[in-house]
Amino acid sequence: MIESWALSGDLARHWLLLAGILAVASLLLLVIELKRNGRARGGAPAVALSGVVALAALLMAVLRPVRIEERGATIGARVVFLVDASRSIDLPGDHSGDTRRDVVGETLTALGARFAGMRTRTLLFGSGPPVAYEPTGEGAHDGEFTAKPQLSSDLSAALEAIATGTDEQPQALVVVSDGRLDRPGALRTDAQLRHALGDLQGPIHTVKLANNDPADAAIVSLRMAAAVVAHQPVALTVEIACTGGLSCDDIPVAARELHHEAPSVERASGVAQVSSGRATVDLDVVLDRAGKRILQVAIESPDGDTIGDNDRRFLTVDVARDRVRLLHIAGRPTYDVRALRTWLKADASVDVVAFFILRTHRSAVGASPDELALIPFPVDELFSVHLPSFDAVILQDFDARPYGLSKHLSKLARYVEQGGGLIMVGGPNAFVSGNYARTPLASVLPVALDGIGGKGAVDLARFTPRVTRAGKHAPVLEPLAGLLGSTLPTMPGANVVGSAREGATVLWEHPSRTTRSGEPMPVLALGEYGSGRSIALAVDGSHKLAFSTFAASAAGRGHGAFWDGLLGWLMRDPRFEPVKARLPTGCIAGVETTLELRAPFVEDGTQAEVVISRMGSGDEVRTVNTTLEGGRGSVSVPLGKLSAGGHTATVRLRRQGRSAPSRYDFACEVGGDEWADPRPDAARLSAIAQATGGEAVGLAEIADLPLPKAARVVAQRRVRPVMPAWGWTLTAAVCLGGHWVARRRSGLS
Repeated sequence: MIESWALSGDLARHWLLLAGILAVASLLLLVIELKRNGRARGGAPAVALSGVVALAALLMAVLRPVRIEERGATIGARVVFLVDASRSIDLPGDHSGDTRRDVVGETLTALGARFAGMRTRTLLFGSGPPVAYEPTGEGAHDGEFTAKPQLSSDLSAALEAIATGTDEQPQALVVVSDGRLDRPGALRTDAQLRHALGDLQGPIHTVKLANNDPADAAIVSLRMAAAVVAHQPVALTVEIACTGGLSCDDIPVAARELHHEAPSVERASGVAQVSSGRATVDLDVVLDRAGKRILQVAIESPDGDTIGDNDRRFLTVDVARDRVRLLHIAGRPTYDVRALRTWLKADASVDVVAFFILRTHRSAVGASPDELALIPFPVDELFSVHLPSFDAVILQDFDARPYGLSKHLSKLARYVEQGGGLIMVGGPNAFVSGNYARTPLASVLPVALDGIGGKGAVDLARFTPRVTRAGKHAPVLEPLAGLLGSTLPTMPGANVVGSAREGATVLWEHPSRTTRSGEPMPVLALGEYGSGRSIALAVDGSHKLAFSTFAASAAGRGHGAFWDGLLGWLMRDPRFEPVKARLPTGCIAGVETTLELRAPFVEDGTQAEVVISRMGSGDEVRTVNTTLEGGRGSVSVPLGKLSAGGHTATVRLRRQGRSAPSRYDFACEVGGDEWADPRPDAARLSAIAQATGGEAVGLAEIADLPLPKAARVVAQRRVRPVMPAWGWTLTAAVCLGGHWVARRRSGLS
């Protein structure tokens, strides 16, 4: 049992202070009065003594002291260990072969020994509020630190969460870090700490994980303009740093664009001239394709570079289109060609370059070529020089052989694999009858090209295309379905094509004609090859959606809605993607990665297949099956641990037949921003400790950290007044009366 004294809690502290001031003032006035009045010298001692006693009794009547008896126990103070879980702790430590993660394990063991008997808790800080550290893995019981790396190191957010939390406030905090923090910043440590701590009391001790700067050349940052337009040069600023005494002079830098199943393409290169350990180089990059593009920026490592993973960084660029640039090549002037060209020319967002073959090699015009005003078809210039400048190519009823296109089909196929778009529209001179079978271009079409031409390459029987199950749910056909429903016009025939290729999506099929494998013959099919997409439309009757008796019900708007969907899907317009994907926490190489999928236009319970492949080679890494939620719901798909580099997530719906895939490109880095500057910052840790009254130590000095006082838990508390209030009042009245009598006897009024 512990006994103590305290004042009554009836009055606020400022009233108690006022009472004490008045008592002292009264005593001073009494002394002054006695010195000035000589008549009271004989009775001065009695007056002074009675006055002091009366003032003391009056003050006690106001303060009314009490005696407190407490019964309880003493427990250890609460101490919180805040451990940096960012990726920087996987950087090299001060000793060869060790990482800062290894030092964290030793540090936690030493802290546990130093604060033994106290209530300790280990929290990890990275992004947002701290989380409890729960060791997992085989090495967890051997002092090994097994927490997975986080994207950032925000100490301020962790302190704010502790200060505003409902848990018992700690008597001391110990921060274990290398000092490479996102917050508080190096220049505003005191102000940010005061804001983050709030009402949190107690010192913050810091334990540094490393002292020495590693010898390293690294890409510190990549900066590019926010607005990147396809086919327009944009400046990419690369900042490079050399630390740890590494000898750097001229460092070559290269930026390459990654593709899905095709080799990467170098977009820019330069040389960084290092001065005082720093260098900045600007690269002019031109990206030909719109959408999300992955750039890999790499430097050549100088001799002695100890950290090779920060020599290569990845940048995701959202490339917009000033105008969609299309190459439209038609073999002859038909109603279908006219309708498509008119629609393309009417769209201000489309820049179309059109070539029409008005006079074929077989045409008998009765005049020499010199007398004709027609320009020759510049096939070599188009497909050797200008092809990369186009977003998509439309081959409409065009025969490849007579006009010299055959020798460029391999370039056109490579163009698709590297991100270009291709639409082949039917007609008497398209597909097999256009001499595309058994050519490199046939491999990037969504349908197989069977046969060698002749009369069997075209079926002239009229028919109405049938919408497949995938077509009924495909966003690419939603604009057309919104106008015409599921009905389609009668077509004047179709090109004979083979079965859909693996992974292709058939939206329209022939109601009666079948392929060699017995499946309905595709009429409209979509496919994805490498980084690009292709469409096969095996009819030349889409103009019936613009002007015909059938089209009158929609005022001819069906043609524009149909082609808007096709071109939008070809250009990866988000409106026509069945599934939208994102990485909520980014991707760290070697760490569990989660992909978030949202499919607002599908039904609940729709099955989906997610295929992860490496960019460049197209090799499949992992396949995951999941169930999607319709509406605005999203699902999280665990992808496991991925290696460093570019990856592609291809999402294909299963329940709706063969569905057009949605693709999401992303990159996984080993270090990222956390490894851009590998130098430990012990000075920032010292500033944090100094600002809060703590100590900054290393692993060897942990035993010198001060221990907080133990906390006492009171189980029973009893308060007893020394005297009841009326007793203090009566005593004060008696003492005041005695003082009055003493004053009267001494002659004082």
